[in-house]
Amino acid sequence: MVAAVGQLLRRGLPVTLAAVNPVLLDLRGVIARTVDPADQASRATALDGTVRGLLARFPDARYAAAARALFGLPPATPGINLTVRRELAAEQAGHEVHHFRKRIEPKLVATLAAELIADADRFTRSPLIAPRLAPAARRQPVIADPFAWEVAEQEQQLSLLWSAIYAARAELLAVERLISLQADRTDITRAAVTAAWRWAVARAEAISYTTAFAPDLTIDDLTALAGWTPALTAAQTSRLTEAAAGGASREQFVASLYGETGLGNTWTEGFLTAPPSPEHRPDNENGSP
Repeated sequence: MVAAVGQLLRRGLPVTLAAVNPVLLDLRGVIARTVDPADQASRATALDGTVRGLLARFPDARYAAAARALFGLPPATPGINLTVRRELAAEQAGHEVHHFRKRIEPKLVATLAAELIADADRFTRSPLIAPRLAPAARRQPVIADPFAWEVAEQEQQLSLLWSAIYAARAELLAVERLISLQADRTDITRAAVTAAWRWAVARAEAISYTTAFAPDLTIDDLTALAGWTPALTAAQTSRLTEAAAGGASREQFVASLYGETGLGNTWTEGFLTAPPSPEHRPDNENGSP
């Protein structure tokens, strides 16, 4: 895997079929994100998006900008060669170029390879993958038959579930982005409340779907697909879900939770508490300026 990522590094992003090792195209996380798994070009596009996402969330904040520049993301620009990208990356890392190439670059490549493996493992272990949609060339009416009604209802509930999960994910990402931008606390709090509402709606939809159609799936596994959330007690989780049940609007959700100061603080402060620093740092050795 490290060798495959090293091969990708030579050309940089965007990913092209001419420069990519097939082992990367076969990763479960890439296939799951591919519009047409049978098409190699489609897999290359999915790999490009996956790598960009992992670089955007590079686990070591000190070297995150350097890793992005090394693979051709800003401050680098598409099309520049590895030598120039390496110089930009070394500058971002605060190291001399030779030291960076010998000591830092291999560790950044290894870290990205490990992130790709971890991403693939998450998809491999989870049977919960959003259904792919295809354009409808014509109207597809439901025939008057009990079996057809049941199938249509299940597909309807599944669509509601995934739309709720993706809506929750969008709001959770909005919170993290505002925190990264060091936005005003009021804006972050408002976004966190919206995320709580969307997450609770997703949980309510997960309960409805699993109860009716998939008792073997767990509610926690489904809602976890939306992204990380602050730790809540079982009672707090139940309270949020209850406030969002029945298609409650954001305003109704907030009104239902009026006075629940402890719950609100637990949720909001969970985002504002800095995450622990990664244990592995690419460079704790000599060579720093």
